[in-house]
Amino acid sequence: MTEPTTGAEALVAQLGAYGVTKIFGTCGHTNIALLDAIGRSDIEFVIARHEQTAAHAADGYARSTGKPAVVLMHVGPGMMNAVTGVATAAMDSVPLVAISGDIPSYLYGRHPHQEVNLHADADQTAIYRPFVKRAWHVHRVEDLTRFTERAFWTATSGRPGAVLLNVPMDLFNRTLTATSHPLPRAVARPDLAPADAERIAEALLSAERPLIYVGGGLRGDDRLRALAEHLDVPVAHSLMAKGTLPDDHPLLLGMPGFWGLKETNDYARDADLVLAVATRFAETDASSWNPEHTWRFPPTRLIQIDIDPAEIGRNYPVELGVVADAGRAVERILAAARRQRPDGRRQPGLRDRIVAARTQLFADSAERGRSDQFPLRPERILADLRASLPDDAVLVTDVGWNKNGVAQCYPLPAAGRFITPGGASTMGFGPAAALGVQIAEPDRVVVALIGDGGMSAQLPALPMAAEQGLPVIFLVMNNRAHGTISDLQATFFGGSYGCDFTDPDGNPYSPDFAALGRACGLDGYDITAPGDLAVALKTAVQRRRPAVIDVPMVNEPVPTPGHWNIKDIYQGVFE
Repeated sequence: MTEPTTGAEALVAQLGAYGVTKIFGTCGHTNIALLDAIGRSDIEFVIARHEQTAAHAADGYARSTGKPAVVLMHVGPGMMNAVTGVATAAMDSVPLVAISGDIPSYLYGRHPHQEVNLHADADQTAIYRPFVKRAWHVHRVEDLTRFTERAFWTATSGRPGAVLLNVPMDLFNRTLTATSHPLPRAVARPDLAPADAERIAEALLSAERPLIYVGGGLRGDDRLRALAEHLDVPVAHSLMAKGTLPDDHPLLLGMPGFWGLKETNDYARDADLVLAVATRFAETDASSWNPEHTWRFPPTRLIQIDIDPAEIGRNYPVELGVVADAGRAVERILAAARRQRPDGRRQPGLRDRIVAARTQLFADSAERGRSDQFPLRPERILADLRASLPDDAVLVTDVGWNKNGVAQCYPLPAAGRFITPGGASTMGFGPAAALGVQIAEPDRVVVALIGDGGMSAQLPALPMAAEQGLPVIFLVMNNRAHGTISDLQATFFGGSYGCDFTDPDGNPYSPDFAALGRACGLDGYDITAPGDLAVALKTAVQRRRPAVIDVPMVNEPVPTPGHWNIKDIYQGVFE
């Protein structure tokens, strides 16, 4: 037992004991008692000008560190502003602990200032329950530390994700004799049974056209590389898993699905066995689950490994489903494969065919990137970006050309990192998440590669970069439109309406993002000629200051060799 303290002081002490050094968030009257306690601790409060910015920044910090991040919110509009950011982390299996202040516990239902419920049986935790792993509403100060321990445990155990800890403001000031609730020091993650490892290795060895398909849960795992090389099995990856194997690896097929590669889709469709590890077969990666385009289960046999039992068999029938830690499972399968076939297996000509296809892919992109057309073609922007960045730079993208173009035609170095919103595909993720990544990785070059729509959605990221002294480079691919959706509408409806930014006279319009950056205290670079971008990038990298580079870009579609059922959804247009 400890000396009497307040709920806020007990919570801060507990967060410090859990290794929390940064808390992202905004202030409000319901959390200022907690902020006061934070200010008297070694924990730094990273203030944001909008709750969505704070949540995305915390998300980026967690993705970069691999540790749970904390975002602090105010009651009502404060915690509702953060919904998109917390949901983005939740859907991408990022450990995030959201703490919200709430109205006083003794005023429920009287509609005090900023209470959001209009029904006696509702409270603000209901807003988060559809996407968080669990939401705790603290009714007694004595439960605060116990619920906090449960929140961190739940966010980090099993399939990681976001959780909510909702605390009425009066409980922060109430006195308690805090009881320690330490996190378990050693947690055994589910392992792969030896018999299953032998069975999976045997299936891979006996298959004529096997494929390993991986998601973000295996990023940077050398055991996957060793398994693929020992069995000579090609590897495909989801969008978030770009970088799991180096882009120049001779067994890397790349990404399947709508924004995937033709060769990857062809191989996946005709595979006789697929080992899927830590991936959920999302719609875009599975061509809307249409068997004519990417995956065919059956006749293809599917072995699926995931830490979350709910994902196994969600979208396709499995021959063998295993709940296990992805890295441990791959390690066990590798050991079994080495026992069964010590010298490994070789598929003549396979690597040469993959290398030829990948080389052609990047060569075609590089050729388009040599264009001096202005506004710049997107491939030119990506080519100049790759040539100007150090190999260990981190690219944090938003949605649109910046995300899909990097996934397809940006050769990511082995030391580099690609971070993107997967499940929610959230516009506005990139600018704010890059801030959290830069806080976690202060010595690396971090680029927020974003469209003008994404930058417009997260303008508060700019003053936050200046206030925190974060040398993030905001590279805005500016086509004065929500370009990807504009292209889809034009393709399927013959024109675009409601997707392009114009002034009252109908002329294309965009804010001067470089000038806006300068107004916020950042360096601002206006790109007015094809050669300006490379110069601006090299200057920004060298100066190590927050910077905005506003790049005029033509609006042209991302190559889409796969399938998405947009036409099916809007079938009535074609009748």
